[in-house]
Amino acid sequence: SMNKKHISSKEIAADLRYLRLLARDFPTISSVTTEIINLEAILHLPKPTEHFLADLHGENEAFQHVLRNASGNIKRKVRDIFGNTLREQEIRDLCTLIYYPKQKLDLVRQTDKNLSDYYQTTLNQLIAVCRNVSSKYTRSKVRKNLPEEFAYIIEELLHESSDDRNKQAYVSVIIQTIIGTGRAAGFVEALCLLIQRLAIDRLHILGDIFDRGTGAHLILDTLSGYHHWDLQWGNHDILWMGAAAGNLACIAGVLRVSLRYANTQTLEEGYGINMLPLATFAMETYPDADACGIFMPKLEDPERSPNEKTCRYLSQMHKAVAVIQFKLEGQLYKAHPEWGMGDRALLERMDLEKGTIMLEGKEYPLRDTFFPTIDPADPYRLSPEEEDLMQRLQHSFLISEHLQNHVRKMLRHGSMYGIYNENLLFHASVPLDEHGELLAVDIDGTPLKGRELLDAVDMTVRLAYDAAADDEERRKATDFFWYLWCGPHSPLFDKSKMATFERYFIADKETHKEHKGYYYTLRDNAAVCDRIMDAFGVRGLHRHIINGHVPVRAANGENPIKADGKLMVIDGGFAKAYHDTTGIAGYTLVYHSRGFQLVQHAPFTSTEEAILNGTDIRSTTQIVEMMGQRAMVNDTDKGAELREQIADLEKLLVAYRRGFIKE
Repeated sequence: SMNKKHISSKEIAADLRYLRLLARDFPTISSVTTEIINLEAILHLPKPTEHFLADLHGENEAFQHVLRNASGNIKRKVRDIFGNTLREQEIRDLCTLIYYPKQKLDLVRQTDKNLSDYYQTTLNQLIAVCRNVSSKYTRSKVRKNLPEEFAYIIEELLHESSDDRNKQAYVSVIIQTIIGTGRAAGFVEALCLLIQRLAIDRLHILGDIFDRGTGAHLILDTLSGYHHWDLQWGNHDILWMGAAAGNLACIAGVLRVSLRYANTQTLEEGYGINMLPLATFAMETYPDADACGIFMPKLEDPERSPNEKTCRYLSQMHKAVAVIQFKLEGQLYKAHPEWGMGDRALLERMDLEKGTIMLEGKEYPLRDTFFPTIDPADPYRLSPEEEDLMQRLQHSFLISEHLQNHVRKMLRHGSMYGIYNENLLFHASVPLDEHGELLAVDIDGTPLKGRELLDAVDMTVRLAYDAAADDEERRKATDFFWYLWCGPHSPLFDKSKMATFERYFIADKETHKEHKGYYYTLRDNAAVCDRIMDAFGVRGLHRHIINGHVPVRAANGENPIKADGKLMVIDGGFAKAYHDTTGIAGYTLVYHSRGFQLVQHAPFTSTEEAILNGTDIRSTTQIVEMMGQRAMVNDTDKGAELREQIADLEKLLVAYRRGFIKE
């Protein structure tokens, strides 16, 4: 490596303090050269695989499956290895085993008479798959991921070539011993999890872990133990983060969405939020459940549907919390004129005597006029009972250790946008004007656009959780979560309005229309995408924008790949509600060393079905672009980082050789 440019003594002297620190880790010339050789070698390995998912909407089972099968990445590798030697059914069985080792082994034990034969064959197959997926990592990286009790044996098996006659006997003795000592099941499981772990190096989640599905907390539990992930916050995540920060309108919003979809599991079982005060308040205040017909929960999944009696309770609670939300959001619009949302304070426009409301100069009949807690003279004030209820609920959110813990994870791993290997990731939008130029949005008195806007939003979100900030600043930042959820120029929403009130209370569908921001219509234009990527400093020949948020209506022929391949929309379509609009269960994206594969999924049936019949999510793969040659680590962000480290180590080497630092 000494053929690089000459390093002058002046440079060494300038960096001496830093080099002395580095010398603590590499105290000898030979330790420096070893590390340089090691890093140079890593640069020439294939680029590790990245996996992009979006809009999980609390659908934990489908999420777990896509995570386990690496969006078909594992099946692709198994086919590469065994395509010519195994039958289709055997390939399916092997894949099911890799995805669900515990459950699949239980089935095998019940049906297979000759277990040791099964283990013998299966272990050999798994070792072959393991070798294949570990081939693009250094030994030390693989070693770090080995399960402790089997680490030594797995390492032996991975690095022994079975072509060598003498070694074949050695390998089969190891396998027989594993079976003989009754450790085969544990060993199979360890290998399967290792394959899952090595098939994906990094997981990117483009927002909306939360929403109508019942398993958001389970998804976050899984992510908490996941090796390498990042999150671009979605609008539903922000609503929950706002609630966890104590924003009362967000708390009401979270409860309203949960009750609307009859999903109280996340709140009650996931986070221990006590719903009893709301239930008692609702039954006393809205005793006639028939009047709550508008508020009957939307039941998307017949298997999860509560009975009729429960639905009535839920509708009473749903109405109670919706009314509270409309009051609280009205208070926020009045407290924050800078949001420009005064026209969304709607309760003052109701005439309850006449049973009508004035919107944009037009009078509409209300579908419901029973509002015992609304005082027409001061419509946004909570009644004393509502006030008491919200204080209790706020307390529940603030002291939920599990929820606060998950929010800390979402702050640590998450942000408004991410830039990874020439891809710009964000959940919904970057606000634009009608000409496709970046739109300036007023944040706390400063007009900001593009990257500066998203950075300021990111800092405001963190400020709400900063114990060292002063109270006034924190209160303002906490209020701001509501603007992020439904503000007209919020990068997480970017529509003219959120027509929640209209959808409940006004029959005329014209009032339900929400006009999308220009970003959603103009992002199909390659020049607009280039302008946005330039503004975010994303460079490179293969750069892209990747979004979630809007379900792709594949049934209507909409394509998830836009702007001549510069933009991809991968709403995971996990939410059952969207299967009708999309005709599919959405997309995930895999970016491996040979290029991008966009994977289109058919709706997921159930984990049980997947284990019993080996039904994978039927995935069809569209190749987005394949690179001319394999991408190496050298071509990635990690590569740039390693090259810097190598340059520093080369300086340290010179410092040792010229006597600036003693070995």
